[in-house]
Amino acid sequence: MTQHRLGIIMNGVTGRMGTNQHLVRSIVAIRAQGGVALGNGDRVMPDPILVGRNEEKLAQLAAAHGIARWTTKLDAALQNPEDTLFFDAATTKLRAKLLHKAVAAGKDIYCEKPIAENLKDALAVARAAGKAGVRHGVVQDKLFLPGLLKRIISVRGEFGYWVFEGDWQSAQRPSWNYRKKDGGGIILDMLCHWRYVLDNLFGDVKSVSCLGATHIPRRWDENGKAYKVDVDDSAYATFELAGGVIAHINSSWCTRVRRDDLVTLHVDGTHGSAVAGLQKCWSQARVNTPRPVWNPDVAQPIRFFETWSEVPDHMSYDNGFKSEWEMFIRHLFEGAPFKWTLLEGAKGVQLAEAGLRSWKERRWIDIPPLQA
Repeated sequence: MTQHRLGIIMNGVTGRMGTNQHLVRSIVAIRAQGGVALGNGDRVMPDPILVGRNEEKLAQLAAAHGIARWTTKLDAALQNPEDTLFFDAATTKLRAKLLHKAVAAGKDIYCEKPIAENLKDALAVARAAGKAGVRHGVVQDKLFLPGLLKRIISVRGEFGYWVFEGDWQSAQRPSWNYRKKDGGGIILDMLCHWRYVLDNLFGDVKSVSCLGATHIPRRWDENGKAYKVDVDDSAYATFELAGGVIAHINSSWCTRVRRDDLVTLHVDGTHGSAVAGLQKCWSQARVNTPRPVWNPDVAQPIRFFETWSEVPDHMSYDNGFKSEWEMFIRHLFEGAPFKWTLLEGAKGVQLAEAGLRSWKERRWIDIPPLQA
């Protein structure tokens, strides 16, 4: 058995997503298990260098997780030929520019979504990577959630939770999410997710009708300073899919949760229904569907939640971010298939852009096929 080294330039890992999902639950976990196993018995051991702007945060993060290397000098890191993969989880605003830099340096690419703020820039990055011959992938984490790995046919979804305004209790999301100049907005964020979920599980998205809203116009940043929210914090979107399937998904940072999970997808079919959350899935068959009768004058006699059965797990599921990291590493070292390229990331930006246009023009927007 041979152990191969994979040098990864990990940019933006001091942020919430970069630290929790990509560093701790993915790369650190992969290192702890002895690397990624290849089909021939060899293993690949990630060797990350943490990159960011804050020396103190980088040093603390590296020390806490046994990472030997960190730097605030991204350009210098990109010049190291022994680090062949560039990963970015920093702000959307800078992503396209950083990806172009990495491509120019000959690095393979793996990054968070959205890959750019607009479709033109997203396609430019995808085409540059293709022309340079570097390998590339985009995080599509929600495809690997245990609840979504069960059988799903059609969907309406609810996503979101209450993000505190930041005055009397600190917000759970960074303030840049709520500023246009920093690449914020829930439509740009979440419609990129819904594109790959719908395309891969239900059918290609053919058109979208989207209404955005800014329900909380004033928030407080990490330093306790008030600022104006100038982007959407909620989105109400309907999608027409291939085959005539209609999907509707609400996304909001201004909703209090009274459902099974922070995201739930409700599936209806002629012979049964299913509801999938982040971890679990419930089903109700045609033969045991209750028969409700509309009568507002009496209390509802049916306890609807109790009429569903949890779908049993027949296998264990790893962290979704870690699973996709392992798939991409196998793609790099043994040519294993990996379909979620920068072009797939551009499709997410395309849908977000169409959603914003739909909101502005108050009409349905068709989604044409994309080519790199």
